[in-house]
Amino acid sequence: MCGFLATSSCVSPLVVRSVGTACAAVLALAPPAVASAPAAPAVAGGGRAGDAVAGSTRSLPLVPLGRERVLGAAPEQGLRRTGLARFALVGVVWDDPGSELRGRVRVRTRSALTGEWTGWQDVETHTAGDGADPGTAERAARGVRGATAPLWVGPSDGVDVRVRADGPDGDGPARNGRGALPPGLRLELVDPGEDTGGPAAERTDGPGRAGTAGEAPAVGVAAGEPPYTELDTEAAIAASGANADIAAFGTTEIPELDGPATVAELTKLQGPVRGKPYIGPRPKIVTRRGWGADESLRERGFVYTKRIKAAFVHHTASGNKYTCAQAPSVIRGIYRYHVKSMGWRDIGYNFLVDKCGTLYEGRAGGVAKAVLGAHTLGFNTDSMGVAVLGTYGTTRPPGAAVTAVARLAAWKLGLYGADPRAKTSLTSGGSDLYPKGKNVRLNVLSGHRDGVATECPGRLLYAQLGTARADAARYQGR
Repeated sequence: MCGFLATSSCVSPLVVRSVGTACAAVLALAPPAVASAPAAPAVAGGGRAGDAVAGSTRSLPLVPLGRERVLGAAPEQGLRRTGLARFALVGVVWDDPGSELRGRVRVRTRSALTGEWTGWQDVETHTAGDGADPGTAERAARGVRGATAPLWVGPSDGVDVRVRADGPDGDGPARNGRGALPPGLRLELVDPGEDTGGPAAERTDGPGRAGTAGEAPAVGVAAGEPPYTELDTEAAIAASGANADIAAFGTTEIPELDGPATVAELTKLQGPVRGKPYIGPRPKIVTRRGWGADESLRERGFVYTKRIKAAFVHHTASGNKYTCAQAPSVIRGIYRYHVKSMGWRDIGYNFLVDKCGTLYEGRAGGVAKAVLGAHTLGFNTDSMGVAVLGTYGTTRPPGAAVTAVARLAAWKLGLYGADPRAKTSLTSGGSDLYPKGKNVRLNVLSGHRDGVATECPGRLLYAQLGTARADAARYQGR
């Protein structure tokens, strides 16, 4: 079971010790066979305590629209469908991940609750700076696709989408067959499934309110007994076990620690620390189990980098029309979109944060470890990515979300001795700003746009990074 916990030779001493701990914990806790694991009792809605009902993805090919469709050069494609199975997140994908969609994507949806159609919404198309680094196995995997950002639309049963190419000069729509859309355009309709209980379903809205769920075992599970459920496949046990160095197996929330307890944990993970340890108190983090990740979707195993020298801040560009109670569903939708629609090995971000300031574990492998993500093209090695759920080009990010980014950076960067106010050097793996092999000087706490030609994390969130750096350094005691 633990033979695939690390699939990279670039592993730091912290990773080696913590992976070994995770393996020992998983082997000690796991039943002789996954199928024989005791199941938690059913809860209202047909699920299991703390789990989520499995979701689904439907892919619909787009068709040419307009007068030019008969000429085989249609600059506009789309479709309109009603009476569909329920979905809540949409996006458009195409065959070649190296191609860009130069144009505009607009969508409207019909509410499954009221039957009313929404107004037209734009879908973010400039996403070429996302994903695994060029030349990596994840980037080169068969089935990797180009894609727009995902858009959260809420429970829906009808969709109308229009994709129009820009003209060859980039100004306005294509005309007379000029301008081209990438081949293989398909609309992805994602049902993230439903929360059925546990902390993932107990979020409440309001500034800074991150939920108050405790660490009690699932209903009907004896204290001290691993909370195995029907979702405890080998992959799920491994994902939970990857956090065994800092949390009990099966936990849905890794609790926050005060300063002294965080320093004690740092010593346990790395051994005696020379000099004053500059590290922020560990914040509370909802685990993958807590937000209901279906571990059967992702690839097996975890890939690690050597250390964490920098953190890149993103926004998901998925819109702001979600409540904090819906945040776990939004994350499950993005996870499914990254894996099933875009062909990535797992969700791209290492962490996510909602508008209320709740932090969530992203890519599997352990929140205290240097897990290799797929968030900043060319700069995934020796870095981590944290994404704020929402779109922050013209909307100001909530203070609770910015504070959560600062608290996460203070703790995670502190584990690796990094100062959030400082600069560091990263070697580009190849992006549209920096060629492969170029040594680039960046802020330790950077925005996505610092390494890639993108608007991410949005103009107004990017403007808050100075505040986040200062706060993170203060949390570290600098």
